[in-house]
Amino acid sequence: MTAFETAIEDKDGVLAGPFREPKQMLAVQEYDGHASIHDDETAKKFGFKGGTIEGPTHFSQFAPLGYALWGERWLTHGCLSAHYRNPVYEGEAVQAFLRRPADGGTVAQIWMLRADGTEILRGTASVGPDFAETALDKRLAELPPLADPVVLADVKVGMSLPRVAVRMDPDQHMGALYPFSLSQKLARITEPSPWYAGAGSPFGRAIVPMEMISVLMQYTSKGPGFPARGPAVGLFADQEIRLLDGPVFVGEDYEVAREVVFLSGSRRTESLWARSTLYRPGADQAVASMLLNLATMKDSYAPYAQERAALYGEG
Repeated sequence: MTAFETAIEDKDGVLAGPFREPKQMLAVQEYDGHASIHDDETAKKFGFKGGTIEGPTHFSQFAPLGYALWGERWLTHGCLSAHYRNPVYEGEAVQAFLRRPADGGTVAQIWMLRADGTEILRGTASVGPDFAETALDKRLAELPPLADPVVLADVKVGMSLPRVAVRMDPDQHMGALYPFSLSQKLARITEPSPWYAGAGSPFGRAIVPMEMISVLMQYTSKGPGFPARGPAVGLFADQEIRLLDGPVFVGEDYEVAREVVFLSGSRRTESLWARSTLYRPGADQAVASMLLNLATMKDSYAPYAQERAALYGEG
């Protein structure tokens, strides 16, 4: 039994999956006691045409491509590293692409396009355990640090949170941030695999899809977090999920630690880059890691102008 039955086109060195229409499962997501960018009304306030589909949902469309290139190594030491460029809304079709590296290469360029040609994300897929430079490694090295923070005025690079116990059972509700279970996700995932439910898995157990590793990592966010000011609305701008000693298993106890690794910004946003690391309980060997750029929209923080004036003496 193979991991995926996805039809893949291989043309001129580029692997292409089929067009898929990912499903919106975060319409009732809440954080900081308010609706998120995935809520239609909230999203429209900030110039989006509706609630956006969460970025890591798209990672599932790259899983069959990585597996086609690297086999089971992809499921134990695979990495997706991406900069999100445009949102996707429910009902829109998108397609994933991967350019084959040279023979024996461990890093491949990836991108996703909407049916109208709009680029949704761009980055790299790669395999370890000795990982070469990823798309976000390169991006972080080139970004200037955040100047004159307001939303992130109290957040400092190097801040960390202690390990928190986490697990993902099939029917476990993953909280206000992720108001669904793994079973509900698997019923709607763009690229199903029998191995996600354990059937025929060479690992002897059900494995967590890469997009749901993001959910497991963020599950720690329900507790005390970094001291960003709010309430404010944020979105995922960049994300990398890396398997260091995988797979991640369903129904397994883990611990997650989180650390601020960088702060950046743009005209409209302030960005907190956090690295979450997944461990087996009491062990030092990491199972997986996630680098996430959570970009907060300045306009969504009501006292932004007043606090900026108070902090820096300007409007």
